[in-house]
Order: sequence, then C-alpha cells, then structure tokens
Amino acid sequence: MNEEKLIALIDYWIEHNREHEQEFRDWADRAASSSGEAAQRLQEAAARMAEASECLEKSRQAIARAQGEG
Repeated sequence: MNEEKLIALIDYWIEHNREHEQEFRDWADRAASSSGEAAQRLQEAAARMAEASECLEKSRQAIARAQGEG
C-alpha cells in the first residue's frame, strides 16, 4: 500500500468534508425560516459529515501508528 498517497487523500477528504459540513450548516440556517424540518435534516447531514471526518482522522492516525511500527 502507498501510505503517503493514502494520507494525502485522507487529508483532502477531511478538508472537503469540512467544506460541505459548513455549507450544510449555512443552508440549514437559511432554510430554518421556511422549513424547520429541512433545516433539521441539513444539520443532521452536517453532523454526520463531521462524524465521517472523525473516522477519516482515526484512519490517518492508524496509518501513522502502523508506519511507526514498521
């Protein structure tokens, strides 16, 4: 496995997710006045995007630990 490439991809994915997470939150704020349910679902999507980023970060850490072991 090419660990350096995977780490670079994970870093990119985390940043990309954070951008989407913020967009979802921004649109949730905009939607709140016309559709509380839509705003709630967008906030939920943002939270799940943050969870995905946490999983990616843990994957990155696991790779770093494995490199230290090898």
